[in-house]
Amino acid sequence: MTSMVTSFKAMTAAAAALVVLALPAVGDAQSQVAASDQPVMYGADNGEYTPQGFALRGRAEVLQGGNRLRADSINGVTSNGELQRVEATGGVYFVTPDQTMRGDRAIYDLSSGEVVVTGDVILTQGQNVLTGGRLVYDVNTQTARMEGAPRGAAGRRVQGVFYPDGTN
Repeated sequence: MTSMVTSFKAMTAAAAALVVLALPAVGDAQSQVAASDQPVMYGADNGEYTPQGFALRGRAEVLQGGNRLRADSINGVTSNGELQRVEATGGVYFVTPDQTMRGDRAIYDLSSGEVVVTGDVILTQGQNVLTGGRLVYDVNTQTARMEGAPRGAAGRRVQGVFYPDGTN
């Protein structure tokens, strides 16, 4: 009888431990990791790693959290073994869960969480479209600022089409 009670207590304790481990910690629900602090994964058809960083060519992409940067080529710049900056050229797409940004070139500064897309920039969110010459996007706050071309460059104003909610 004593061994049955001991076994029952052990099973009850084990079940309680599993339930506690399955629950998220109270702090986890309240603290979210900034997008720019999440791990960075990358891949491409061809790649090269050097002490200064890495070079990706052909269907190159860098993923961080829910964000993805795709381009013909991507260079990662490291300092003291830490990825500092990612530079993308050729058919650049930066995709978040809510928005898509396209341009000719992009630089992503991981320390500030800022992505700067330049060239013929197109930002889409649902059916809404915004175009310009330079886009600054903050991955942590999910805010974007579009700029036209520098003074003197004709025809490069910021333009857009926005659909009110409920309009298709």
